[in-house]
Amino acid sequence: MIKIAPSILSCDFSKIGEEVARMDACGADYIHIDVMDGHFVPNITFGAPVIKCFRKNTDKVFDCHLMISDPLKYAEDFAKAGADIINFHVESDSPIDETIEKILSLGCKAGLTVKPATAIEEVYPYLDKLSMVLIMTVEPGFGGQKFMADMMQKVSALRAEAEKRGLDLDIQVDGGISLETAPVAIEAGANVLVAGSAVFGAEDPSAMIEALRG
Repeated sequence: MIKIAPSILSCDFSKIGEEVARMDACGADYIHIDVMDGHFVPNITFGAPVIKCFRKNTDKVFDCHLMISDPLKYAEDFAKAGADIINFHVESDSPIDETIEKILSLGCKAGLTVKPATAIEEVYPYLDKLSMVLIMTVEPGFGGQKFMADMMQKVSALRAEAEKRGLDLDIQVDGGISLETAPVAIEAGANVLVAGSAVFGAEDPSAMIEALRG
């Protein structure tokens, strides 16, 4: 099944709680939450207290993508705020194994993310403990960038590796997902699509979510 995760980075921040509830009503599978610290990436979004505030607006899965330097330090804060999946970058400063174990101990699912310049093989040693791998199809930090089609080689390689190991792994892509690029990602092996402006900017978000599923 193809899952759609609208990114609240593209919502109207003046009514973020309502926007989250709207995505729930429109049939989103996950709510994708981009957390940026202004250090790991050149942008700042919001932290755990903000997420805790709009957690009450939906019971949908909160898919938190931590674009921060020290995810180990803050994992507990995001778990307490209502995160269900905590995705952190293989390029971060935190020890990967220790951070995964911490996330799992908090009752959350663990995911690893790779930037465009990072080889997908970097996540292979940890696959048995992961529920998801997020392959960035743009440079992390800002919305509205162009989809990087050459990242589909990573998606295909990871899907093959997961199947070889018999793993039921979610492969997520984030960046530039639209009606044109979604089929490309799905064909390569992705099954979770992060969509920002494509969904939040649509006249009919429900229809857009269904169309993105293919």
